[in-house]
Amino acid sequence: MSVPTTTPADAYAACERITRTEARNFHYGIRLLPPPRRAALSAVYALARRIDDIGDGPGAAAPKQAALEDLRLRIRRLPDEAGDDPVLVAVAHAVRRFPIPLDAFDELVDGVAADVAADDAVTTTGVPARPYRTFDDLLGYCRCVAGSVGRLCLGVFGTRAGVPVQDAAPLADTLGLALQQTNILRDVREDLGNGRIYLPAEELDRAGVTLALRPDGVLDDPDGALADLLRDAAVRARGFYAEGLRLVPMLDRRSAACTTAMSGIYRRLLDEIADDPRRTYDRRLSLSGRHKALVAVRSLAGAAR
Repeated sequence: MSVPTTTPADAYAACERITRTEARNFHYGIRLLPPPRRAALSAVYALARRIDDIGDGPGAAAPKQAALEDLRLRIRRLPDEAGDDPVLVAVAHAVRRFPIPLDAFDELVDGVAADVAADDAVTTTGVPARPYRTFDDLLGYCRCVAGSVGRLCLGVFGTRAGVPVQDAAPLADTLGLALQQTNILRDVREDLGNGRIYLPAEELDRAGVTLALRPDGVLDDPDGALADLLRDAAVRARGFYAEGLRLVPMLDRRSAACTTAMSGIYRRLLDEIADDPRRTYDRRLSLSGRHKALVAVRSLAGAAR
């Protein structure tokens, strides 16, 4: 049996490079954490990113599903069998230091597998799938791909003394749902270009909206019905932020700052969508680096009070 050569320090360094490069919004919050928690959360992000990349990568559905199932089994063998894979080595080490719920990765794999199945249907029919009939159906998907990440983060954060984790976990889940709804509303154009529709079919039909791109690649909205739908959905998402942010007082100062920074960036994006949904019709809406940094600084200052 070979002896692993990847050290935890090297593994964490690799995960932090991935996070710094790929997590444009996540990184502004994560760097507010003390080093051990920052390293552990980078490991969680890097593994979540790998799962997402399998689903979003090129190729046929069958090899993607096989790759997801292989990774699922490798995660289930953690922390005992990590091999030399830097990301798995880092996650295995983090699991020994913090109560990270590894089964949440199972849910994330389920959510990405659902995306792959929907993509396969598009390949077969040539028509973008509408896999989520109702908003409750969509929430089930969001709970897999984002609520799970909220609970993984909570495993790294922990809670203040006297606060039971079981009281905080549903709020972490809800905050993840809020962030994912923001992503969905921001990325309607991009997702449609990739053959994906996340908006609930019932709501699209009720509003009389058929999602389509104009020849210039801009979302088509001849009568403003799509803008109205997105604005209403943004207002609904604000309620999930209001509920999920009840988590913040349950966390220690630095974890609270991290959570507030990450959610603050996404809430600002949601506010811009609510103010004028048409901003998303021809671009991927984002905040400037300066604005993100300002949110992070304010979050840390607020948590110090």
